Amino acid sequence: MGIRQYKPTSAGRRGGSVSDFSECTNPKVNKPVKGLVVPKRKTGGRNHHGIVTSRFRGGGHKQMYRLVDFKRKKLNVAATVQAIEYDPNRSCRIALIKYSDGDMSYILAPEGLKAGDQVVSGDDVEPRTGNCMPLRKVPLGMSIHCVEMQPGRGGQLCRSAGVGAVLSAREGDWAQITLPSGEVRRIDSKCRATIGVIGNADHMNISLGKAGRKRWMGRKPHNRGTAQNPVSHPMGGGEGRTAGGRHPCGPTGVLSKGGKTRGKRKPSNKAIVRRRHAGPRYAKGGW
Repeated sequence: MGIRQYKPTSAGRRGGSVSDFSECTNPKVNKPVKGLVVPKRKTGGRNHHGIVTSRFRGGGHKQMYRLVDFKRKKLNVAATVQAIEYDPNRSCRIALIKYSDGDMSYILAPEGLKAGDQVVSGDDVEPRTGNCMPLRKVPLGMSIHCVEMQPGRGGQLCRSAGVGAVLSAREGDWAQITLPSGEVRRIDSKCRATIGVIGNADHMNISLGKAGRKRWMGRKPHNRGTAQNPVSHPMGGGEGRTAGGRHPCGPTGVLSKGGKTRGKRKPSNKAIVRRRHAGPRYAKGGW
């Protein structure tokens, strides 16, 4: 796993870099299993009414979605890792595993997992990298990823490249985990998690080098509110360039900086033991 710098054959290539895909088993052949992919339909950020609900999305390279098994419900059946593959839909790599009964599936590839390794899911399995088990069986202080928030719902937390949570405490039917953001959350100890830290940690150090690579990912240019017309944005209009005349906000008037976006009466608020660390900009009270 590393980063390869492009040769400066053009202005865009000069600052660009790409992963060397050294952790992939067959980096030159990116062919997923046909039975584990489905077509991915693009929406351009529009809902079923055709209204743009997520701005600055559209275009991008055609992709097939890999069906990743986040639930790991095949208990006590050993599986062998066939290959570590690239997934265009996520920042981490995925591992193709084949169970002893012949079934195949994809899982998120943790750091250190390679082709030929054995993984298993169950209640009384060894806490090794890639094994999936309930939080009540995981040793304290161990790094975990792909953590369930509700029993049987499938892994939802810590699924990006290079991240992992730490099981910090257990009390009764509840377990406390420390998330990468610093937040401490209480989760039912019957929820399942996978041992290890997600691989491809160098993903955050890749430099795109030019705007076109962002367009290949389906992201359109992000135009400022002050550069728009007043009919399009609350901060638009005015004679010449302006500073906005008000606190920064989005197109619907919702403040952009310093405001809390989490619902005050959200039921899962009681599961948060300690909030995440505030950034340097917001620690002094916002703007």
